Amino acid sequence: MSKVTFNNKNSIFFTTLKEKVDHYFVSNNLKMTGNYKIYIKAGLFLSLAIAAYTALVFYTPSVWLSLIICVLFGVTLAGIGFNVMHDGGHGSFSNKKWLNDTMSYSLNLMGGSSYIWKIKHNLNHHSYTNIHGMDDDIDIEPWIRTNENQPKYWYHKFQHIYWIILYGITYLFWVFFQDFKKYFLSKIADTKLRKMDLKEHFIFWISKLLYIFLFLVIPIYRLGLWDTLIGYLVIAFVCGLIISVVFQLAHVIKDTHFPESSQQSNQIEQEWAIHQIMTTANFSTKSKIVSWFTGGLNHQIEHHLFPKISHIHYPQISKLVKATCEQFNLNYIEYPTLFAAVRSHISYLRLTGQ
Repeated sequence: MSKVTFNNKNSIFFTTLKEKVDHYFVSNNLKMTGNYKIYIKAGLFLSLAIAAYTALVFYTPSVWLSLIICVLFGVTLAGIGFNVMHDGGHGSFSNKKWLNDTMSYSLNLMGGSSYIWKIKHNLNHHSYTNIHGMDDDIDIEPWIRTNENQPKYWYHKFQHIYWIILYGITYLFWVFFQDFKKYFLSKIADTKLRKMDLKEHFIFWISKLLYIFLFLVIPIYRLGLWDTLIGYLVIAFVCGLIISVVFQLAHVIKDTHFPESSQQSNQIEQEWAIHQIMTTANFSTKSKIVSWFTGGLNHQIEHHLFPKISHIHYPQISKLVKATCEQFNLNYIEYPTLFAAVRSHISYLRLTGQ
């Protein structure tokens, strides 16, 4: 697929909105990156992960306590992904590049590849949100049919039931298959990966081997094969399920759009910012707990419009975005609770599967 473009000749909406947001930061003398709040949160999540790993591998609690810690470990890893890696990968964790890079490499400690993720997420997903063939985040084929542009198979009629299992194993699929597929094919969706330098090749392989050593080799040596596999699968399932649900609720629900570009010009008729409004949704933005844990990813609209701004600013920025959407008569998609968004997602999977 050739590159999709947007009709940005008269980007009146985004120009108006950006002026408001810029004025907010200037008038309040604020930096767009994170502050002590995000540093404390990062320290907490990383400390909890180390504590859970240490307790499981070196202190060997009872079976039931170990299972509880495994679940909490999976939740903690998801929290690191949302709050540490995500902001670091977008360059919004800090105004210091080295600190952003360091935080983004927390994904490598979780078994992923920061280098591949930045291209997959920052470039493909944020540029071509919900565009079939360009946005790798909605490409869960052939198991989940996320939009009508994708082929339909008989088992899709059950996707609103088996999604829980599928989302739970996405973490394993990501770590042990998708990263390697993208690495060897040098391709993400229909986009070629830019050439990796020697440093990135080295980091990719060393971090993958280190992950296997930390999460499988050492635990198997100390705890045995089956105890390790059961504990690891619980951790991976919980982490994968949480991450998948949060990202799916932002784009794959009833009210979001999956636009197709013009066959003649390969252009989306709206400006890029309006495209983001149409393809993205917020959920449970009034809940401080959800906002805190998800790293502001429940304010997905604000994140897609301003990915370089740290999530700690999203609650205030959302007021400006809502007002500007009303000014331009745009539908600002928002679900009041997490459960309302989940219901919409399941209903959409049922509808698309039929």
